Amino acid sequence: MQIEVYKMTADSENLTITLEAVCDSFSSLLWDIEYYQCGSFEVYIAANPQNIAIFQTERIVGRDDDNEHFGIIESVKIETDAENGDYLTVTGRFLMCLLERRIIYPTCFFTKQTSYSDIIRSVISQNALRSDNRRIPGLSLGTVSGICWDKTATLQVSYENLMEWVYTICEKIGGTANIRLEKSSGEKYKMVLDLSEGINRSIEQDENPHIIFSDAYSNLLSFSYAEDCSIQRNFAYILGKGDGEERKRTVYFDGDEPSFLERYEVYADAKDMADEQQENGETKPIPEEEYLELLKERGKEKIVLPLTASESQIAVQSMQFQYNTDYFVGDYVTVEHQRFGLIQPKIQLIGMIESFDQNGRNLTPTFKGA
Repeated sequence: MQIEVYKMTADSENLTITLEAVCDSFSSLLWDIEYYQCGSFEVYIAANPQNIAIFQTERIVGRDDDNEHFGIIESVKIETDAENGDYLTVTGRFLMCLLERRIIYPTCFFTKQTSYSDIIRSVISQNALRSDNRRIPGLSLGTVSGICWDKTATLQVSYENLMEWVYTICEKIGGTANIRLEKSSGEKYKMVLDLSEGINRSIEQDENPHIIFSDAYSNLLSFSYAEDCSIQRNFAYILGKGDGEERKRTVYFDGDEPSFLERYEVYADAKDMADEQQENGETKPIPEEEYLELLKERGKEKIVLPLTASESQIAVQSMQFQYNTDYFVGDYVTVEHQRFGLIQPKIQLIGMIESFDQNGRNLTPTFKGA
């Protein structure tokens, strides 16, 4: 595996990327792929004039064995040590962090039921693809895969950070977003934003081969488990425009209304949610029924499920399953620890830290209850 470093030059329309260097003599590399947030990387390499010239902020870092994830160098730190030598610590995040440079402005309205894929693509188009100074050069919309993106909603959003909002939607419906590089011609590249969904490979289905991490199979090297119900919120009161008792209001809950000790209430302030919208150059009120649906969507954002999470270290050289071949970040798998009598029949792999150093390659996954 080699690290590739690219120089990126952008104008209003094109993204020109040139390969500056290929490195295979680094001391360590952390490659952290996340499903519901922007992933990151860290390169630890000897500090010398050549490496200092290569690893510069705003350059792109990739791997020759990964054509889906590319990072932007955001920080370079030089440390000198008479005993241990001089080193560079190069850190950054994957290309999705470019969306963090934009907020959602002006307000985006979806008063009719619209698929989440169309909602996200529309908001990104309005805030990052328009032909003005807000455009992110070279960015385009790519593929959509996964049934979670067919779910529909009505919503209204404004002034949110674009990247954070996208990942909020992803976590709500179970999908993810990623920006990859795709060569168009010569040294011209485009950045392509794809929406996708993990695959169920747990024992609760029979369409795909089962992926099971277990101490019984010797592919679960370490294991931690946590469950927390204190953060749960399952019933939302949402108040929108108006004053005092005149404020428009509704409630939101999923399924049967929770009651007694099973009811965990939360308040959602939606006074910022406009009850008017521009239509053909005219300001028109949003119908009451549609506005209440918008309020319910705001309440849905406040619903919090009990937390079930586990972190483990799994065997890299497992003969049963190979990472990025048999399973990927975002997939649902099964994790069990027979010695403790614990089994999580369907749990999602939401992050994987791949580390390389003098001791070899390690995999540290993070799981989240489905």
